[in-house]
Amino acid sequence: MQYNYRYNNSYWEYYRQFCKPGFDNPRKSVAHVLRDEDCPSMIVPSRPFLQRCFPDFITRNGTLTVANKTDFKDGLGKTRSVIDLRDAANGITSLLDAKEVGMKIFEDYASSWYWILIGLVITMVVSLAFILLLRFTAGVLLWLIIFGVIAVVGYGIWHCYWEFSTLRGKPHSDGDVTISDIGFQTDFRVYLQLSQTWLILMISLSVIEAVIIVILIFLRRRVRIAIALLEEGSRAIGYIMSTLFYPIITFVLLAICIAYWAVIAVFLASSGDAVYKVMSTQDKCMYANLTCDPETFSLTNVTTVCPGSQCTFAFYGGESLYHHYIFVLQLCNLLVFLWLVNFTIALGQCTLAGAFASYYWALKKPQDIPSCPLFSSFSRAVRYHTGSLAFGSLILALVQMFRIVLEYLDHKLKGAHNAFARFLICCLKCCFWCLEHFIKFMNRNAYIMMAIYGKSFCTSAKDAFFLLMRNVVRVAVLDKVTDFLLFLGKVLISGSVGVLAFFFFTRKIPVIQEEVPSLNYYWVPLLTVILGSYLIAHGFFNVYAMCVDTLFLCFCEDLERNDGSPLKPFYMSPQLHRILRREQGAKLYASS
Repeated sequence: MQYNYRYNNSYWEYYRQFCKPGFDNPRKSVAHVLRDEDCPSMIVPSRPFLQRCFPDFITRNGTLTVANKTDFKDGLGKTRSVIDLRDAANGITSLLDAKEVGMKIFEDYASSWYWILIGLVITMVVSLAFILLLRFTAGVLLWLIIFGVIAVVGYGIWHCYWEFSTLRGKPHSDGDVTISDIGFQTDFRVYLQLSQTWLILMISLSVIEAVIIVILIFLRRRVRIAIALLEEGSRAIGYIMSTLFYPIITFVLLAICIAYWAVIAVFLASSGDAVYKVMSTQDKCMYANLTCDPETFSLTNVTTVCPGSQCTFAFYGGESLYHHYIFVLQLCNLLVFLWLVNFTIALGQCTLAGAFASYYWALKKPQDIPSCPLFSSFSRAVRYHTGSLAFGSLILALVQMFRIVLEYLDHKLKGAHNAFARFLICCLKCCFWCLEHFIKFMNRNAYIMMAIYGKSFCTSAKDAFFLLMRNVVRVAVLDKVTDFLLFLGKVLISGSVGVLAFFFFTRKIPVIQEEVPSLNYYWVPLLTVILGSYLIAHGFFNVYAMCVDTLFLCFCEDLERNDGSPLKPFYMSPQLHRILRREQGAKLYASS
């Protein structure tokens, strides 16, 4: 419904109630009224919702109407359907709902941040205690982890079955309602009233339980060898305790890299001069969207030709060659960011590998272990291996950059109907994903060989590759079993802290029930504690993973270089030597 500002008392007395207080000039032109925002350009019957006005939609004879009309004219004189107005109102409603949820989440963080920090500190203490215990009783603790996870998952299966059968047996319950029937709900407790939720959880936990048991049955001997390697790794970390705190240095360096990338990205996005464009209320204005100068705009004839036009800010930029290539510069900044992140991770891997290699190649432990092995390894990596680390990081960064470009192309092709292009992009994404993980694996082992022998990246990568190929069975089983055991440790620590946080935030602990803050969504601090706990445990256990990988390569190299004779003695510890003899004895028994 377009305004009619003719001097008519009946019209004016009606519309003036929607104008700004104090505005009483019915003879003012429409262009000036819209420019000065004295009155709205359109009036639609509305109803209050969340302290805001929304169009009042009415369905008459199956047709959606607003004030008994199915179409209207907007401020530019174009005819609009009431469907367009409804879609816009729905979009605003969704935005307001998202804003409301975001505000509630922010309130939950503001009232529970103190308890979240306490949960993360508990995780650090538990992780450190776990590692200290692992030094003395690695085998017992790891078997407890395995059976503990099996028991926890088994209890989860029983609990899910009990909840499922209880909901199914209740008359007039929500047991027959499915998840798709209720859609997405911010209150997750709604889903716990559905039997389908517990059925899905029970099936998922059953599959996980079956996979764990099958792995343990067929790889039990390799599990014992992996536990022995972890025991040796725990002894190495016991002699070089400073390695447990090296992840803090990596975290600081990564924070510097992220800050550097963010500052450069913001600088590029806001570089250049402010560009102003002519904004007109008339759709046929010849100067619309042309650049202008706000200081001299009032002196031009634009306001005469196009009444009500304004010179408003559009964006930062320019017409120079530099501004045409800002997107390319952003891509270069992203590539440098990936390069720096991978270099920081590579520096940490090479430093830890050098420290643990100095432990292994000490003939008499701990007498022959050099003093300050972590600092010495870090100094060697920075002084002698910076180029090699940068080269390996650049290769990985280029592959990651290609993956990002492919993700961008896949996002752009989502609305396209070219099936072949979508299939090709999907295949390329899969290939580059495999290539990235292979390069990460090879770089990790190349840095270990660099730390042992001090050779270049290419030579170290070649030596590591052929050494792993000559011991492919050990690599395929021992390394992955070790990763699996360390993953179980992370899950146990984060899961235990998560269960404690769940009982706390849901007021299930009577002793401190009064200390629990009032929350809108208890899952906000709960998920934060679980995710933070897993990341902290991951940082501690990454040191162990690097230790085991280094000792494993040193072990394989020791077997090829030495034979245990007085002229060529083994550098491995007596414990690893006993493991080797057991494995060789088992092979001889099997062959006979």
